[in-house]
Amino acid sequence: MTASLDPRLLAILACPADKGPLHFIADEGFLYNVRQRRRYEVRDGIPVMLVEESIVVDEAEHARITARIRDEGIAPTYT
Repeated sequence: MTASLDPRLLAILACPADKGPLHFIADEGFLYNVRQRRRYEVRDGIPVMLVEESIVVDEAEHARITARIRDEGIAPTYT
């Protein structure tokens, strides 16, 4: 499943928990906050930006996602 988001929307998305940038993992359909280990699903092209619906990942999943971000050069939503 590859999700897509309007680049203009992506450029302004921030984590609702800490207001920091996110990383869009398009082919897995989620936005990721590396600081809080939270993933926000993208459903039908719409990011679900509710803290209570986010998923806090375990250490192994965090390591896998951060390795992808690093290895693939996935930029944050903003800097």
